[in-house]
Amino acid sequence: MDELTGGGAVSKRKSGFAAYLRRVLAVAEREVRTELRAGEIVITMAAFAVLAAVIFGLAFDLRVPRAELVVPGILWVIVLFTGILGLQRSFGSETDRGTLTGLLLAPVERSAIYFGKVAANLLYFLIVEALLAPTLLILFDVNLARPIILLGLFLGTLGYAIVGTLFAALTVRSRAREALLPVLLLPVLAPLFIAGVSLTAVVLDARPDGEVWRWLVVLALYDALFLAIALLLFDLIWEQG
Repeated sequence: MDELTGGGAVSKRKSGFAAYLRRVLAVAEREVRTELRAGEIVITMAAFAVLAAVIFGLAFDLRVPRAELVVPGILWVIVLFTGILGLQRSFGSETDRGTLTGLLLAPVERSAIYFGKVAANLLYFLIVEALLAPTLLILFDVNLARPIILLGLFLGTLGYAIVGTLFAALTVRSRAREALLPVLLLPVLAPLFIAGVSLTAVVLDARPDGEVWRWLVVLALYDALFLAIALLLFDLIWEQG
């Protein structure tokens, strides 16, 4: 009987998690559908990223002995500022359309809303990075399509989406949210981008594997830490709002 009861409890937990995951995916799908109709986030981010890469290419092409010396910084700086453009619209567009209250009143856990937003933002970031990598290859003749670099870029982007979505929610009700978001967000993201730039540089310079794994661990720990913080704070943000 205990085994049957235990099995039933496990089954309920699995079904509960599956239902929760469906709600997360529903929020993410809603975000993506809205973006497909409006086209105001990804297109803006992609255009900014490509133009920034071209400007950096013109600025550094004749001033550095090896492109590998500047590409890690260029890659992550473009990701940083391009991401802020997308994050400002993550909850800001809900406020502008007057749909934020309805979203919060929906019969969905606040954490599911958060994870859905994170998933959508992560998708937008990855699409832009998929365009950015070949652009940098053309401009600087540096191939970033290496497994470790891509893994580090994914971990860094995931952490960026986790932290950025939280801060976008935190600042959405401020009239100065466009200015407030980067001011609050950039200091928190500093460790993430230091690790990302360092990891990319280590791989491009073909340094020992020990340095590579050290920075990968830093990125993974950063993601885990801020995911836990976001889960603790996300409900509180709306209660205080």
